[in-house]
Amino acid sequence: MDNPPIFTNDAIVLGLLMLSLGFVFFTSSKKEGVWFKFYKVVPALLMCYLIPAILNSLNIISDETSQLYFVASRYLLPASLVLMTLSIDLKAIFNLGPKALIMFFTGTIGIIIGGPLAILIISIFSPETVGGVGPDAVWRGLSTLAGSWIGGGANQAAMLEIFEYNPDLYGGMVLVDIVVANLWMAILLMGIGKSDRIDNWLKADNSAIESLKKKVTAYADSVTRNPSLADLIIMLALAFGAVGFAHWGADAIAAYLTSNFEVFNDNKSALASFASTFFWMISIATAVGIILSFTRAKEYEGAGASKLGSVFIYFLVATIGMKMDLTMVFDNPHLITIGLVWMAIHAGLLILVAKLIKAPYFFLAVGSQANVGGAASAPVVAAAFHSSLATVGVLLAVFGYVVGTYGAILSTILMQMAAGG
Repeated sequence: MDNPPIFTNDAIVLGLLMLSLGFVFFTSSKKEGVWFKFYKVVPALLMCYLIPAILNSLNIISDETSQLYFVASRYLLPASLVLMTLSIDLKAIFNLGPKALIMFFTGTIGIIIGGPLAILIISIFSPETVGGVGPDAVWRGLSTLAGSWIGGGANQAAMLEIFEYNPDLYGGMVLVDIVVANLWMAILLMGIGKSDRIDNWLKADNSAIESLKKKVTAYADSVTRNPSLADLIIMLALAFGAVGFAHWGADAIAAYLTSNFEVFNDNKSALASFASTFFWMISIATAVGIILSFTRAKEYEGAGASKLGSVFIYFLVATIGMKMDLTMVFDNPHLITIGLVWMAIHAGLLILVAKLIKAPYFFLAVGSQANVGGAASAPVVAAAFHSSLATVGVLLAVFGYVVGTYGAILSTILMQMAAGG
């Protein structure tokens, strides 16, 4: 990179991120004064995301020189999913009804049609922004955004291969992905602090969600105890033992698929995303947590299993924030405008359908993030409502992997038609 950040040592970056989280939790715990008023407007979770983003934007730290996001997403995220799933009530999850799936697929449709509609809208004011020919055609580059915003990184890479966008221009699309997706996540997090008012406006019935929260909270209260050192060590053993098993299983499954089936090696194949070790790692870790919830391990919720998992989640939020450079908004305004219009269409459709079916804001936010953010951030948004809901985010994100490549291909065909290509 041209201008390295002030701090490149991850020990120092870790210290700054933890100080940021400590500052947010200390100030948000105040029951009066200016901080109390501040956090009534700005959710604490959003500040956990924004402070690292500001540090990155000021070039004090940088995601490009740090391995902390990799550590958080590969080790702490699956560990948190195990800890948060220990007390899961599967029956209550299924009782949430079909609205979660409806909002997820609404989000998917919003991404599919949002791209071509954004091209048509922008072409009225700035046709050159959505032009280009051959490998330089903008619609080819936008196909990678469709892949990322429906499925994830593996689907994004598949779109780059399938539609053969100019690799030299690909960095511009990655920029749009980072800026727009992170801005949208910030808006969703801000909405969490006003979810009751939003639900009232949507006339939403969130009784099933509240019932699940109360059920999990009542169970936790019934087994609550002051955690001993043994409790803490055993919880960490369960969590990171499962992380190790998930990584081993993910490596084995991905290797088996790519060694025995050529279709999983073909980046142009819709099945290539299932060779992603990250997909299998998240799936296995969640499955282990669900299995443990049927054993006596469930009682560790009383010793603070979900609180320990939340610590890992908040650190993940900080590392996600570190990926956001607020100054990048001005680097390529024309392309970013396409992304913003695209995301606005996605958001508008979600709001319309939520209003029509009276879906709670929880389903809107998690349904959107399961598409746009995938398995790394959907559980974060879900857990912000309540730790017991993290699994809903994971399950919806898995659907994103399944439909990602197919949805992105359809979106790209429509974008090609809209661009006259």
